[in-house]
Amino acid sequence: MELREYVSILMKNWLLILVAAILGVIAGAGYSLLATPEYQSKTQLYVSVRSGAGSTSDMVQGANFSRQIVNSYVDVIKTGVVLDPVVDELGLEMTGSELASYITAASPVDTALINITVTSPSPDQAASIANAIGESFKNIVQTQLEPDVEAGMSPVNLTTTQSALVPSTPVSPNIPLSIAFGFLVGLAIGIGLAVLRNILDTRIHSLRDVEEITDKPLLGGIIDDADVEKQPLTMKHKPYSPMAESYRTLRTNLQFLNVDQESSVFVITSANPGEGKSTTSVNLSLALAEAGARVALIEADLRLPRVSKYLGVEGNAGLTDILIGKAELNDVLQRWGRTQLFYLPAGRIPPNPSELLGSDAMKEIIAELDESFDYVIIDAPPALAVTDAAVIGHAKAGLLLAVAAGSTKKPELEAALATLDHAGAKVLGVIVTMLPPKAAAGYGYGNYGYGEPKAVDPALAGSDEH
Repeated sequence: MELREYVSILMKNWLLILVAAILGVIAGAGYSLLATPEYQSKTQLYVSVRSGAGSTSDMVQGANFSRQIVNSYVDVIKTGVVLDPVVDELGLEMTGSELASYITAASPVDTALINITVTSPSPDQAASIANAIGESFKNIVQTQLEPDVEAGMSPVNLTTTQSALVPSTPVSPNIPLSIAFGFLVGLAIGIGLAVLRNILDTRIHSLRDVEEITDKPLLGGIIDDADVEKQPLTMKHKPYSPMAESYRTLRTNLQFLNVDQESSVFVITSANPGEGKSTTSVNLSLALAEAGARVALIEADLRLPRVSKYLGVEGNAGLTDILIGKAELNDVLQRWGRTQLFYLPAGRIPPNPSELLGSDAMKEIIAELDESFDYVIIDAPPALAVTDAAVIGHAKAGLLLAVAAGSTKKPELEAALATLDHAGAKVLGVIVTMLPPKAAAGYGYGNYGYGEPKAVDPALAGSDEH
């Protein structure tokens, strides 16, 4: 994954990352408010060796000996022999081994100093314990570890260089540090969730996603429009919108695609229902008719026909009546308004759509329309749901597969292409529908700077006349 892809992921999931960071800050602040304050108090001891009136050499040797034994003394401080007397003296409700977990003993490098630090919820108790440990340790060293039986005095002397003081402020929780740490953890979790979400999200979001899956030509990206459900005829109601321009771009690409083709019959299908194939079929037909081409639009989705509703025409008699021999093509083929678009509705829904669409009668209808029109656009059912599209595309028709950005999953696109390929259908290209404008950037499908026209094309303006 390239850097720009990570940047794109972060930009798309900025709200998730922001919420995670805010929650981290809240968690850090909450911990600081709910945590029990801890106080630290430190006492310091200096270890020396009594040299009496000895020479300078004796004093140096004594100093070296002091530094050597300091590390051993540090380990002794946290043992029961030192801490048990402290527990008894202060009346602490814990054992010496339990008290050891609140104590830190250390010696700076190359020194004869010992620092004893005590942590406690009570500042007074921290200071009392630290001073008591210092006195207990001095007593143990002089009476048990380094006694001098002959002289009655220990050769090792421990001097308190710093008594433990009562701390005024707690060492934890550190509110600014906790908040900063919470923010960083929340930010990291948010970024991790954003990346994981992108990895687990198999939906198609951009034209680039399609290019990574198939080498089929990418014929167009249809810009999404919030009003398309209410007004599916974009070419009529919003002829100068970015979505309408998308259909004109598709029209141009289709014309280039058709240069070396023997047939001008195109079957438009999708992987699943609701991916914009019918809307694309209607508006592409209108865009072709707008350019002066004679177009025949066939509603071949005999299971869930929608084109008749979009065009606002009666579809009681249509394709199925021709296929079963109850009507002739000229009887049910309708011209839509004053345009060059002619429409063949689905007719009554039959019990055996696949058999009818794969019949010789269907091939004859397509061949007849192909001879009479510049383009024949066939709206077919979804490829993964039924075999109807593959049956139609098995003839000389070419298939255009519509996939919806943000809806169609990559495995579904792969499965649809494989299904059509195994059926012998000829997939000419892919159309991406419901495409956000940002996802189309760099492909020539961005927003256009056209203003609203003073007058609408008369051919489309009169299309309500059937």
